[in-house]
Amino acid sequence: MAEPVRMCVGCRAHAPKKELIRIVRTPEGQIVADARGKASGRGAYICRKASCLEKARRSRALERMLNTAISPETYEALAAAVEASDG
Repeated sequence: MAEPVRMCVGCRAHAPKKELIRIVRTPEGQIVADARGKASGRGAYICRKASCLEKARRSRALERMLNTAISPETYEALAAAVEASDG
């Protein structure tokens, strides 16, 4: 069976799901990086590059995909998660 492919909301490139980071809006309304890719809630995918997160931030693509506003503090936490997973 073929591996699932998802699109990065930053650079819009397609990649295998396990190579991307899933960003989730939980049922409680929190925005978190989902390391396992199994958390409950609405998700969007982003490459493991800070530049892709910055593109998604500038274009508000992540906010549109998750149907919610994202605070600067939350973007900082997401940037830390992207940096930690980079490589």
